[in-house]
Amino acid sequence: MHSCGQWGNCFSCLRGMSYHLNTHTDTYKCTEYGSGFQSRQALAVHERIHSGEKPFQCRVCSRQFASAKGRATHSRIHRGDKTYKCHMCDKAFSRSGDLNTHMRVHTGDKPYKCHMCDKAFSRSEHVNIHMRVHTGDKPYKCHMCDMAFSQSGNLNSHMRVHTGDKPYKCHMCHKAFSQSTQLYIHMRVHTGDKPYKCHMCDKAFSQSGSLNSHMRVHTGDKPIQVFTA
Repeated sequence: MHSCGQWGNCFSCLRGMSYHLNTHTDTYKCTEYGSGFQSRQALAVHERIHSGEKPFQCRVCSRQFASAKGRATHSRIHRGDKTYKCHMCDKAFSRSGDLNTHMRVHTGDKPYKCHMCDKAFSRSEHVNIHMRVHTGDKPYKCHMCDMAFSQSGNLNSHMRVHTGDKPYKCHMCHKAFSQSTQLYIHMRVHTGDKPYKCHMCDKAFSQSGSLNSHMRVHTGDKPIQVFTA
């Protein structure tokens, strides 16, 4: 991997990095971002980011692109062409940018940092999702009740409450669960694993709730009970 000392961008080959370095010195400058380009044509393509113009359309899915090169790169998805191969594992990608992002799995690089806490992420979209922890934004809303979620995956899991779908099946008995965590906890019935240990005696439990209930033996806590006449 080759890294730009000014911006920190990483490239899998010297040619890619060399091309990128020209953006710091070239005479054709974007008036909005200040980025430099090797030619007037390259600058014109870049300026479509600001104008939103996308004159090049994919013939298969009709997706539009700002440049012919972008469309050509995208077309590899439909052809199944994956020319960018990782030299550290067996994965391959149709775009060089996807390979660069994948390499962070091996390098541990997390360049996208949250400005409100100390967490960092390898992908920009992950930090955008994380920011909802701070903002409280929950854009994924259930159309069958008033629940809302910060991530689409959480909404998909919640929908099983309404559909009754239980895709997570125990391979040792006939039980099935709507959440993977429920199956994970259930497996302790078969394995005998009891990770929740009481620090005041030698008892241990397979679920945190069981430990919490047990602790009342030591604390004398008596939850409020409702009696009916």
